[in-house]
Amino acid sequence: MNEATPAPATVDVARHDEASWREGLRSGIPTLFGIGAWGLVVGVAMVKSGLTVPQALGMTLMAFAGSAQLASLPLIAAGAPIWVIFLTAIAVNLRFVIFSVLLAPHFAGLPWRQRFLLGYCSGDMTAALFLQRYPSEAPVAGKVSYLKGLMYPNWAAWQIGSITGVLLGSTVPAEWGLGFAGTLAIICIMVPLTASRPAVCGVIVAGAVAVAGVGLPYKLGLLAAVVLGMLTAMAAEELTEKRARNKDGKHG
Repeated sequence: MNEATPAPATVDVARHDEASWREGLRSGIPTLFGIGAWGLVVGVAMVKSGLTVPQALGMTLMAFAGSAQLASLPLIAAGAPIWVIFLTAIAVNLRFVIFSVLLAPHFAGLPWRQRFLLGYCSGDMTAALFLQRYPSEAPVAGKVSYLKGLMYPNWAAWQIGSITGVLLGSTVPAEWGLGFAGTLAIICIMVPLTASRPAVCGVIVAGAVAVAGVGLPYKLGLLAAVVLGMLTAMAAEELTEKRARNKDGKHG
């Protein structure tokens, strides 16, 4: 009688792998200075927008989402209803839903507490670098270690920069006009991301809607601009891909 072939051992993606962790750390190091600087700007902007130091510290530790924090600041200052603030922050951060969909299959077998922690610490750059390193969803030893090597230094750089900005912003005179620094930082990050036609279409529509809706109460024009700009970019991307498929089909 032939002996049954033993089943292959299940790969433990959560087991700590020092080499993978160091690889993730090396991959993320070039981004840490920019992340820290971005956090510094957001920290200053929070205080200059009227938040107290404890409020700003609580916001940066709980939210860990610079673009959503900046988008909500004018609404908080204007006394907008809490639902408007939450909807605006959610709309600005809808890209993380896409990141979650892409990352979820890699870590579906982990306990929910660990997935929650990884989700909290994840950011744009960490998700992009991880998916570049592991495009396949197949279980590979060291995946979690690599992601942690990216995430934890990224989170620490942000928090150090943001907390420094909060403390600095409480001592810098208002005449310096550092409250506008957050807007400048958003522009600096946005420009490199508008290299594609769909992104440009989204930016144009969002800008036009924001200008047209500047007189709406509670800064609702900002929320409308984010939603319509994002929908426009998605529609333009779908149209571009459809045209590319049709072109390939004709040449096929």
